[in-house]
Amino acid sequence: MGSSKKIVTVQILNAFAENGKGGNPAGVVLNADELSNKNKLEISKKVGLSETAFVSKSKTEDFKLDFFTPNKQIAHCGHATVATFSYLKQIGLLKNNSSSKETIDGKRKIEIIGDLAFMEQLAPKYTDVSHKESVVLKSLGLKKKDLIPNAPIQIVNTGNSFILVPVISNEILKNTIPDFDLINEVSDEFDLIGYYVFSTVTEFDATSRMFGPRYGILEESGTGMAAGPLACYLFDILKIKKSTFNIQQGKYMEKPSPSLIIVNLQIDKGEIKDLMAGGKGILHRKLEIEIDN
Repeated sequence: MGSSKKIVTVQILNAFAENGKGGNPAGVVLNADELSNKNKLEISKKVGLSETAFVSKSKTEDFKLDFFTPNKQIAHCGHATVATFSYLKQIGLLKNNSSSKETIDGKRKIEIIGDLAFMEQLAPKYTDVSHKESVVLKSLGLKKKDLIPNAPIQIVNTGNSFILVPVISNEILKNTIPDFDLINEVSDEFDLIGYYVFSTVTEFDATSRMFGPRYGILEESGTGMAAGPLACYLFDILKIKKSTFNIQQGKYMEKPSPSLIIVNLQIDKGEIKDLMAGGKGILHRKLEIEIDN
């Protein structure tokens, strides 16, 4: 018997678009209930973006979302979540301004403000990695003098783990040269999504770069699940005491695609209880992907 083929439609949306341009493209597949994880991985590889979200029915939340990079499943993805819920709102499948998603790592609240979608993240967990500072610096082609004084390199987790690296200027951020093999080794050791390197000398609260070779992402233009940890770091470690942070990403990629991620912290008695990270999703195009049925 010959193998049958199936056509799957993938919406490509740019999440975290800055002034209606740039952003981070994500794939979104609706009505994914009949797709197996093998199907989803095959589709994600063919789409070729950093993440694709698959939307199906949930028994407990408004929607179930599964996220796949081109090489594996991932628990959460901020920009694909923003893309998905912006699109659901735009096409009339989301009637309210509050929603929710079920993932392999539990449920999260979603808020819609105008045409912006925001995803809930958890209170931050910090892990000291000062004993790995020299390796982290080497993996980025940086020197100790390139770091912000008294601002430690740390792992921060609000749902996914990232190493945060604070540098003293946008020039150093721009000229950072990642050693992807070494970044991959460090990421494996600490079960990271990747590195988030940032400067605070910017028109925004921070400008950043995200390197995630362990998940097949050499550099990403907008990472909501990293911007959340960064906002927490700015509040808790750098003592910038405000509740809303605007984080730019993607400006210094080889092909620049500036993104703007807005993070709202929920503060109670000086402590971060949870946070919402979000932005705008703009439909860019649609793809028809053929897979084995």
